[in-house]
Amino acid sequence: MSIILVDDNKVNLFVLEKILKSVNYPEAIFLQSAHELYDYLHIFDQAASAQSVDLILLDIMMPEIDGIEACKKIRQDDRYKNTQIIFTTALDDKKKLAEALAAGGNDYVTKPINRTELIARIDVALRLKKELDWHAQHEKNIEAELKLATQVQRSLLSKPVEDEKIRIQVNYEPTSNLAGDMYYWNKIDDHRYAVMLFDMMGHGIPAALVCMYISSVLRESVDTIVEPTEVMQELNRYMTLLHNDLEKVPYYFTAIYMLIDMKEKTIQYVNAGHPSGYACLDGEQLEKLEHNSCAIGFFADAPMKAHTISYKESVQIIGFTDGVLEAMHEDEIVAESRMAELAKQHWASPKALLNDAIPPNHPSQKDDMCVMLVSIDNKQ
Repeated sequence: MSIILVDDNKVNLFVLEKILKSVNYPEAIFLQSAHELYDYLHIFDQAASAQSVDLILLDIMMPEIDGIEACKKIRQDDRYKNTQIIFTTALDDKKKLAEALAAGGNDYVTKPINRTELIARIDVALRLKKELDWHAQHEKNIEAELKLATQVQRSLLSKPVEDEKIRIQVNYEPTSNLAGDMYYWNKIDDHRYAVMLFDMMGHGIPAALVCMYISSVLRESVDTIVEPTEVMQELNRYMTLLHNDLEKVPYYFTAIYMLIDMKEKTIQYVNAGHPSGYACLDGEQLEKLEHNSCAIGFFADAPMKAHTISYKESVQIIGFTDGVLEAMHEDEIVAESRMAELAKQHWASPKALLNDAIPPNHPSQKDDMCVMLVSIDNKQ
């Protein structure tokens, strides 16, 4: 532990030193002004490393800069937010003492110093500092772990596809580092792609963990099963494994899974409770990819139904999560109507679509937003 004593009176410093030594506290740092304190703490040099300081015993009445002003300055420096500050004062002015505490002081002792009282207050301050340091380190560890989890989750997201006949792009805007929206696609063979967009229940760490869990299952299922209804049934089976008698809130997610066959010029899909996407066929006909199954994880034996649509030469598919609709308009019907109009247009990127869909003055984002754009042109 480290303690700094600040007092313009050397006699007072001597008395404080004797008291600290009598109870075997480590040797303290002695300073006689706020300027010396600023220099020692590198207050005006933010690039310098913080000094290890647990406690400052700070005199209120000092020339040039008094203890209250010095305390305010220290509290402006985030490096010393947990450092305990105990004022020492000969004043019996309650208003002044209240001002000192309001400036960021943790406690005070009055002069002449009572040895027993001072030691008791120092002990309390040092215990509090130790507790605060533990929490700060704990938060730092959690932050590092969340950063790693974020990197792992982002690594599971598929890279854009820019093949000769097909492009798959996504604009992904999570509300936090760990999110509940995810997407995945896989090239099955030279003419088929499996594409999935899903939105996990909830936000933050729980949703992200289940996302990563189901993402690993999805990869295995797509590689070995491929067919939309069977893939979704497998995902549903794994999701229901998370349910137990103690946890009454079911884990579930909505999803749209598509098997695109560029040779047969078909799109076979299962929409499990997800917002309806749109397919603009050959630049003319708009097909709504409506719900045909319930959300994944609600029921162990939930039936999955697939629907197939066909195109002649080209198709543009737009998929999105419900956070996009919520940001577009508070009325979901209005938002869906607007999205249907946008789906009729040709888009170079999902970002451009999102910028057009959401008004500039829309309220702050409340949910993860993801827009997927799949463009297929068999004429190329």
